[in-house]
Amino acid sequence: MMPGMESTVEKIKVWFRFVPREGWFPQDTEGLWATRLSADTARVQNVPFLQDGVAEGDVVRFQTDSEGLHWAVGWVSASGNCTIRVVPVPSGPLGGSPQAVHQHLSRFGLGGEVFSEGFPMVAFNAPAGGDFHGIKALLTQGQEDGWWHYEVGCATDEWWNA
Repeated sequence: MMPGMESTVEKIKVWFRFVPREGWFPQDTEGLWATRLSADTARVQNVPFLQDGVAEGDVVRFQTDSEGLHWAVGWVSASGNCTIRVVPVPSGPLGGSPQAVHQHLSRFGLGGEVFSEGFPMVAFNAPAGGDFHGIKALLTQGQEDGWWHYEVGCATDEWWNA
């Protein structure tokens, strides 16, 4: 590379289309930030709140429509990361606080994002090779103790076998 030339990493939004879940959000699409790798592939850069079966770091294939939107059409490779969503129980000990959820899970070094102030769901990325056994134990304990509800949006055999 010549001096002074910066490598340009193109960030794009890749859209996923899915069937809305009963009693969940009415949306049937979700856009995730991704780094373009080629004309039709990109690496997902954030944790999905709604789309199941995809995790941060996964590489997806997309098609660009006539309006310039990039729609996911398949998977190229999995990152080994897992997606976990946690919603604090408003009447529970954490008082519906996403910060408290983050605090309880902080020892596992999980990256996470909060959906919105109105709906304090936290979507976490559990990195490949993480302490899946410990994370699962804490998630189960917290649910049993009325702190939160959680779901696994995307997981690997490593997660299920931990």
